[in-house]
Amino acid sequence: MEYPFQNIENRWRKYWEREKLFYVNMEDTRPKFYLLSMFPYPSGELHMGHISNYSIADAVARFKMMKGFKVLQPMGYDAFGMPAENFAIKHNSHPKITTYQNIEKTRKLFKSIGFGYDWDREIATCDEEYYHWNQWIFLKMYAQNLIYKKSSFVNWCPKCETVLANEQAENGICWRCESKVVQKEIEQWFVKITNYAEELLDHSKFDNWPERVITMQKNWIGKSIGTDINFPLENMNEKIPVFTTRPDTIFGCTYMVLAAEHPLIKKLKKDSPNKKEIDKFVEKIINEDKIVRTSEETEKVGIFTGSYAINPVNGEKIPIWIGNYVVMEYGSGAVMCVPAHDQRDFEFAKKYNLPVRIVIQNLEKSLTLKNMQSAYVDDGIMTNSQQFDDMKSEKAIEKISEWMENKKNGKRSVKYRLKDWGISRQRYWGTPIPIVYCEKCGIVPIPEEQLPVTLPENVQIGRSKQNPLLAVEEFVNTTCPKCGNAAKRETDTMDTFFDSSWYYARFCDPKNDKMPFDKKIAAHWLPVDQYIGGIEHACMHLLYARFFHKFLRDIGLFNSDEPFTNLLTQGMVTKDGAKMSKSKGNVVEPKYIIDRYGSDTVRGFMLFSSPPEKDVEWNDEGVKGAFRFLNRVWNLVQKKKDFLLNSPKIYDENAEISPELKKLRYSTHYTIKKVTADTEKTMQFNTAIAAIMEHLNNVSAYKINEKMPKTERAIYRESIEIFPKLLAPFAPHLAEELWEMLGHKPSILESGWISFNEKFLVKNEITYVIQINGKLRSKIIVDKNTSKDEIEKLTFDDPKVQKYSAGKSIKKIIIVPKKLVNVVVK
Repeated sequence: MEYPFQNIENRWRKYWEREKLFYVNMEDTRPKFYLLSMFPYPSGELHMGHISNYSIADAVARFKMMKGFKVLQPMGYDAFGMPAENFAIKHNSHPKITTYQNIEKTRKLFKSIGFGYDWDREIATCDEEYYHWNQWIFLKMYAQNLIYKKSSFVNWCPKCETVLANEQAENGICWRCESKVVQKEIEQWFVKITNYAEELLDHSKFDNWPERVITMQKNWIGKSIGTDINFPLENMNEKIPVFTTRPDTIFGCTYMVLAAEHPLIKKLKKDSPNKKEIDKFVEKIINEDKIVRTSEETEKVGIFTGSYAINPVNGEKIPIWIGNYVVMEYGSGAVMCVPAHDQRDFEFAKKYNLPVRIVIQNLEKSLTLKNMQSAYVDDGIMTNSQQFDDMKSEKAIEKISEWMENKKNGKRSVKYRLKDWGISRQRYWGTPIPIVYCEKCGIVPIPEEQLPVTLPENVQIGRSKQNPLLAVEEFVNTTCPKCGNAAKRETDTMDTFFDSSWYYARFCDPKNDKMPFDKKIAAHWLPVDQYIGGIEHACMHLLYARFFHKFLRDIGLFNSDEPFTNLLTQGMVTKDGAKMSKSKGNVVEPKYIIDRYGSDTVRGFMLFSSPPEKDVEWNDEGVKGAFRFLNRVWNLVQKKKDFLLNSPKIYDENAEISPELKKLRYSTHYTIKKVTADTEKTMQFNTAIAAIMEHLNNVSAYKINEKMPKTERAIYRESIEIFPKLLAPFAPHLAEELWEMLGHKPSILESGWISFNEKFLVKNEITYVIQINGKLRSKIIVDKNTSKDEIEKLTFDDPKVQKYSAGKSIKKIIIVPKKLVNVVVK
């Protein structure tokens, strides 16, 4: 029969909440374990992809509780941002109304599944009590010169009508709506994350982070060691700084290429006869995908500015071009071009008939311009490089850099691919930036005592492409906090990644109205022991959170260097081969499945179907299979309950028992060991659940009767009593019910984890391989004390031996102890 999952789950959810089993405090003397999952966006209803993530975390939480830890597992909502604003526009409502409605739906769903959260710590980033401290942190960064405003080309999503950080526009696609991103020049606020680039490259303080995430962050930060070289502009009192990792090739520089976004282009094109062509070329290039335009396979194209620079090492006049293969994101947005020793420069020079000069010869000194089919990029011997001729090129890198430093033409430096983080967003639903603009005082930060700057609610959303805040006069018009004159508020709001970069710390002290959090309380709980979320955040949220942590440490709020000790990047839930999403029409609503099969079935299916770091393909038959498994466990305990309760709990471990009973006991203790290791060390819940299923088969196959001796009854009882313990992390409601049915007091979470006995894992069995005339035909498993005569009898009782020896005479039987039996027939 189907077990009554609805009654069971309702009952135990109420019990957990009534007893506040998941609520923790600092006074609790148990060792702490802070477990955190990336909080959801309340911009619509959740689907099975979200449930998978939170099921993984809840399994860890319950296991750790049973291992004796006080587990902090909080929940909140990443509630600001474009998705929530767009959801409100779609439903002709206000973001505050729809966001809090979605939060209520999400909370109700989480409680219906029975996730073990400390609900007293619940936060939403759109609460004034939260974003007050976003603004406080902004002001602290501003005071430390870590925040500034400038005009620059930015990634602009025409559909979302807002700026995107580089991390949010990879491959030229908006990370939210997947629209093509264009470049737009506007003024916006930046955070100097680059000041922490070197420290962000250090991942040595992590216990267990995926190598893939570490590699992605290192590549994104992109450290390069090289030399800054200053190229004077002809007939101008100005220099163009160029960063190169190959100063040994400077004497071969025959032209220069600027990125289409380079600010100098405005000045250079003024006197150029090609002004219109330059404008047209620049507009085309800046809106091309940067990955594509800088790819080795992409054709190199450019346009001459009409201006020249001076090579500082030989005084040669070199033309300045604009090209598609140079971007502002690397170095200074200007490249010294050495076509003989860089393949992209070589292709460009050949296309536009620019001069090529060899300055590094191969060891055979056989390179000539006539025989060069491509750039020579290897080490070699310096040539055409004045006093550095005949020097090895790798040595010349250091010597030429030193020489240019002495000449004041250059300086050794380190550059990063990482750029400062643009946080301005031209949308309503976000944290207001605490800045005003005064004609007399300029840019003025809001004093801390006047925080928070609150979002006005009387806005018209979706009726204009402009930022809705621009139309709210009572918000825009204010007074300068410095001089008292009329002033204008900043109407950009903060990137929502600002909100989520420190939320893990707010969970430690969520009700604090004097500070973001008390540093002593934060020191007790932080760092987060286990963080769980998607790998898509490797170069966004995870990098920003690390930066925030280091900044807050530097102003005295943290005493640790990293926010998250261990990281698990879980896979997605897919259906029909694609990621679940409403736009693809392949979403499975959790409520329907929970109502039909129960939340334990949903958890069990998610955790069993795949290792947590791999994708889960939704499968209706798999869900039914998980339901059948839980039913089998329920029915087993239900049917055997009276027998078990009348059986002893302990037994003589040295008593002689049958081989079959030994196998059952082995299965019991092996399963405990397997589930413990797979859950604790590797979080391979799929193999842990598979082991429980295998044990269920072994128990179900064991025949019992009322006349069984006490030792056998006790071992049998033990084999069944492990089910609720081992299922507690994965099917917690059913586990509680089974635990109580077997005569124990709730809650199973307070009963401790179960241990195994290593001596019961020593097999007293030997496998004999059976050969006939030297050919493998079968095998038998016997007790290690089985006599030679019994082994011989078992061999001839084997059906395969009978088959291959039928009609033949037995000439000899050779038994190699503990290994094989060879039967010689004729």
